[in-house]
Amino acid sequence: MFENLSDKLQNTLKKLRGKGKLTEKDIDVAMKEVKMSLLEADVNYKVVKTFINNVKERSLGHEVMESLTPGQQVVKIVHDELMKIMGEAESKLKFNPNDITYFMMCGLQGAGKTTATGKLAKKLKKDGKRPLLVACDIYRPAAIKQLEVVGASVDVPVFAMGDKVSPVTIAKEAMKHALKHGNDVVIIDTAGRLHIDDDLMNELVQIKEEVKPDEILLLLDAMTGQDAVKVAETFNKYLEITGVILTKIDGDARGGAALSIRNVVDKPIKFVSVGEKMDQIEPFYPDRMASRILGMGDVLSIIEKAQGAFDEKQALELQKKLKTQEFNLEDFLSQLQQMKNMGPLDDILEMIPGLGGNKKLKGLKVDENEMKRTEAIIQSMTKRERLNPTIINGSRRKRIAAGSGTSVQKVNQLLKQYDEMKKMMKKFSSMEKMGKKKGGMGGLGKLGLPF
Repeated sequence: MFENLSDKLQNTLKKLRGKGKLTEKDIDVAMKEVKMSLLEADVNYKVVKTFINNVKERSLGHEVMESLTPGQQVVKIVHDELMKIMGEAESKLKFNPNDITYFMMCGLQGAGKTTATGKLAKKLKKDGKRPLLVACDIYRPAAIKQLEVVGASVDVPVFAMGDKVSPVTIAKEAMKHALKHGNDVVIIDTAGRLHIDDDLMNELVQIKEEVKPDEILLLLDAMTGQDAVKVAETFNKYLEITGVILTKIDGDARGGAALSIRNVVDKPIKFVSVGEKMDQIEPFYPDRMASRILGMGDVLSIIEKAQGAFDEKQALELQKKLKTQEFNLEDFLSQLQQMKNMGPLDDILEMIPGLGGNKKLKGLKVDENEMKRTEAIIQSMTKRERLNPTIINGSRRKRIAAGSGTSVQKVNQLLKQYDEMKKMMKKFSSMEKMGKKKGGMGGLGKLGLPF
């Protein structure tokens, strides 16, 4: 998402950063390029106009024109204004502290509504809630079955009454069911249509009046660009939506919908669906998104992913092993498996400051198959070989290669990498000891990351 826009903005702002002093003409030229980049990214024209005017006005102020680093000041202004149009701060879900919380999911057919509903249910369950999914889409063939499959995959119950009962009645009965079975969050999956029509909207209004939901969340396909904004306007007019979940953002290199919606309908983006797996839904942070667009990285998200993926006790044990050079291939395998839980490595690289906008890394695809091969090689070793790789002689290497479906060359390559890693850790350990003796920072694990 935002790949094209990100490249163009970074290139434009790089020219400004290289100048010692800025003139009004420099700002004008840069803002024309920024304007074209935003329009090409499918950002709403009115949003672009307001954004450019704000950036230009602030960039021509005394604090920029008379500063020692005017280019950097302009980059900061662009970052601040990007944040502003996306909502400035994270918008959290509203829960009813005294009763059952009701979320109503709506959107057009094909927006990924049912899948996103399941993802949200899984996230809420992980957060300690007891969600119930409600099948109110009685029109689309197999819609109820799809929700039941999704519910089973995330281990969340589904309330359904078939396709012969009205959605309003189903919603009403689901409320009684939730009360009886101790569910504290009810997520109602409503029917989508291929286009907006009065029948659809009136039915949704009736469900809203019956349930009085705490949140009405609109599911929007990020790949539909400007159409997503029009859909948001219509749904908001009928239902007064409380927030948006953007789906399929991993398939849209432009990202204009995310930059337009907050400004056009004045409703926050609450979550973004970032992949096909059921755990790939994330809260939307405008500040982090602005940093990623401008190639500044997103360290907070990396840390959160690591904390979610890595076992804290294992991480502390590993740190200790690294310092004493007791790190073995069993530990290496454990780290590989936990790193996979953080998601695609390409995405992680994009979040590292300085790497997201690095041209040398553009188009670089981390070979996930290489990780699988490494895993297979280590799993083909005996416990004794993993704990003490020095005993792995020629015949053992042949056996391991055959067992993992790889070659002796691949096994040799892995063992060489492991030796190099041990040497590197030895250097880090001695550097850390020297740092402590000199009263330096010391401690390589300050970020809380185990790798």
